[in-house]
This record gives sequence, structure tokens and C-alpha cells, in this order.
Amino acid sequence: MSGGPRPLTGGPLTRAVRPLRRLIAGRADTRRPTAGQAGDRAAPAAGRRRALSAGLAAATVVTTASALWLGFQVHEQRAAEQRRQDILAAARQSALNFTSLDYRHYDRDSGNVLRGATGDFRKQFAAQTRELTELVAQNRSVSEGQVLEAGLVRSDARTARILVVADSKVTNTAVPKGEARTYRLQLDLVLEGGRWLTSDVEFVG
Repeated sequence: MSGGPRPLTGGPLTRAVRPLRRLIAGRADTRRPTAGQAGDRAAPAAGRRRALSAGLAAATVVTTASALWLGFQVHEQRAAEQRRQDILAAARQSALNFTSLDYRHYDRDSGNVLRGATGDFRKQFAAQTRELTELVAQNRSVSEGQVLEAGLVRSDARTARILVVADSKVTNTAVPKGEARTYRLQLDLVLEGGRWLTSDVEFVG
């Protein structure tokens, strides 16, 4: 009997270390899976990838739709606020024109009123301009208007009603030292050619 090590050629020990022998010999148990085995493992992975892609696509659609909706809402709010500011600015200017006059250059002052007017109000004011010019000159009238407040009563896409409170200091032949007056005006405006123009003025107090 030889005193050397027993060769690993059989028996339970050989079978137990067979994978190790293959690894040492460069022949580890790296057998490729059969087509069926690979397919079994690939199918769930592919399914997960498809589900993930679908989920990402759905999330992208929802996010995009939400962003568009929010953007539209912000745009509408800004447009509404801008329209409101345009209406109030036009009403303030119209009220200022209406309460400011000077007999020394009434042609200019009446022209300011007419440029911000439209409809029947403009026609009526234009028809009375000559008479008003004479009256202002005779009384040597000067009125320095100042708008104190303006509030929007109602509005839609093309019309608006505004209440304006204005003060003016009036001097004329009857009150040469001047007299303070307060006016409350109701103005109706219409949108024409991109501008808000006064279609009616009424003193309400």
C-alpha cells in the first residue's frame, strides 16, 4: 500500500469535491441555462420592465397634464387681474379728465375727455363743447381734480361699471379763493379697439 494521498477518483468524497475540482481546473459549474430556464427568468424581468415603463409613461402624462392645467389657471388669473387693472386705470383717467379743466386751455381739456369717450356720451359731450367752452371762459373756471378711490362694480369681457370718488378744488368768478368739492361718479366703460372707453358718466353723490 502506498503511503501517498488517495486520488480523488471516486466515492462520496470525490462527488462532494467535484465542483471544487472543476473550479480549480477552470471548469467550474458554469453551464449555461437551457433556453427554457433563461426564458423562465427573462419573462418576469421583461414584465417588470414593461410595467415600469408604463408606470413612468403614465406618471409623465399626469405630470404634464397637471403642469398644463396649472399654467392655464395662472395665465387666466393673470389675464383677469390685468384686465381689472386696465379697467380701473381707464376709469381713473376718465374721471380725472372729467373733473379737471382750465378756461385758459379748455380745448385741450375737452379733447382729453373726448379721447377717452365713446358712444352717446361722446356725441353728447362733443355737441356741447362749444357751449361749455364759452361758459368756462365767462366764469374763468379752473378745476383741479384728484381721484381718491375707484372700485369695480361689475365687468365682463367687453363692458364694466366702476364707481369713482374724486375731489377737486374749483375756482371761478363766484368763488375766487377756491372751493373744495367731492364727486362720486358712476362710469360705464366698453372695450373698443383694445382700449377701455367711457360710454356713460353719472354723478351719484
